[in-house]
Amino acid sequence: MQLYDVIIVGGGPCGLAAGIEATKAGLSHLILDMGSLTESIRQYPRRMRFFSTAENIEIGGLPFPISGVKAGRDEALQYYRKAAAYFHLNFKLFQEVWEVTKEGECFTVSTKTGERYQSRKVIMATGYFTHPRWLGIPGENQPHVSHYYDEPFKYSFTNVVIIGASNSAVEAALELYRHDVNITVVHRGEDFRSTVKYWLVPDVKNRVKEGKIKTVFDSVVTQIDEKTVTINNLKTGEEAQIPADFVLVLTGYIPDAALLRRCGIDLNPATQVPAFDKETFETNVPGLYVCGTVLAGIYTEKVFIENGREHALTIIDHIVGREVHKVAELIQRI
Repeated sequence: MQLYDVIIVGGGPCGLAAGIEATKAGLSHLILDMGSLTESIRQYPRRMRFFSTAENIEIGGLPFPISGVKAGRDEALQYYRKAAAYFHLNFKLFQEVWEVTKEGECFTVSTKTGERYQSRKVIMATGYFTHPRWLGIPGENQPHVSHYYDEPFKYSFTNVVIIGASNSAVEAALELYRHDVNITVVHRGEDFRSTVKYWLVPDVKNRVKEGKIKTVFDSVVTQIDEKTVTINNLKTGEEAQIPADFVLVLTGYIPDAALLRRCGIDLNPATQVPAFDKETFETNVPGLYVCGTVLAGIYTEKVFIENGREHALTIIDHIVGREVHKVAELIQRI
């Protein structure tokens, strides 16, 4: 069995950045991913545009040329694929890692289907997009309920309830409204989240004012049935039903805490933040690192491609014994 210098678990932008830095440092590497290359971006809404400008999501020093300022989903998929090819990154895709174990100075990375790979170091760059935040309510696992939104045409001329009021919920609501969908947004807060992209706020507020998008704030969904959702008003305690042919639960995502524990990584029980050195990103397991959004626990809004890509250089610096590249102060506050 080949012994790699480093195995990277996760083939998203931060995992690719780690592979690129490993290549530049002359380290042999293997990138394992449970899905396709940049699987999380592939699952983004098809018309989504990134919040960050193109240069802020570049990796490996490769320019990301686009006609506008902010890249879309398809442009990003093409860019990251070309970056992976340019640096001849080594992949094994559609292999879900189940656990990482260590014997002496060697790691064994085992997949769910029984494959085993060995390395001297391991970098966990698994992100969080594969693990939605479940509400834990009756009916949430029905076929007409989804924690992901891809495109609007499926929903035209139907009743859709969106649970959540962050960027993903607002973008979905606006796109669905423009495709003849009857939309109701339900959120436990008194308004849309304050973190919604600034250019979306006047658009969605005006659509609400016009009655094109209905909102039910200060409320939670308590049950999902075949054609309705039951809501409870948190202030008055009143219960009501809303028609729903489809339900989109867009309440965010969290890292796979169970996987991290199977790898021996200690987690804060309240925040799910892994134990790691904030200078080097090495966890409580020597030689095992966290990279990108996976290190943020429930605070997924604090780490994204723009700052997560920086972790790769720091980690590889530490592995090869160079002075480590300093990362943003933001990490110190997680």
